[in-house]
Amino acid sequence: QVVLVESGGRLVQPGDSLSLSCTYSGRSFNGWAVGWFRRAPGNERTFVATIAWRGRPTWYAGSVEGRFTISRDNAKNTVTLQMNNLSPEDTAVYFCAAAPVTSRDEVQYRYWGQGTQVTVSS
Repeated sequence: QVVLVESGGRLVQPGDSLSLSCTYSGRSFNGWAVGWFRRAPGNERTFVATIAWRGRPTWYAGSVEGRFTISRDNAKNTVTLQMNNLSPEDTAVYFCAAAPVTSRDEVQYRYWGQGTQVTVSS
């Protein structure tokens, strides 16, 4: 059974940093990209960042470029999203997902986690 599990979401204040982790298991993900998406309250799920199997390329949504960094450790089956200078607009449920190709399009992602809540509020 393929499982992706996100962790690290919590309540933080504006300007804080937070690191989310995605751990995957259940099959070989050699060659697969892993991406992060988010769903803000009342909105559809949107692309945040993705990383190819070998660590490059990495792509980001414009709204997080320069503040978020995605990385991966294939030996540990883990992808990390480091989020800096968070703002209330970053409040959302964050999902990780795996795709056989590197893409910003969620249609390409075949396996999804359940999500982790990030709330940015003073």
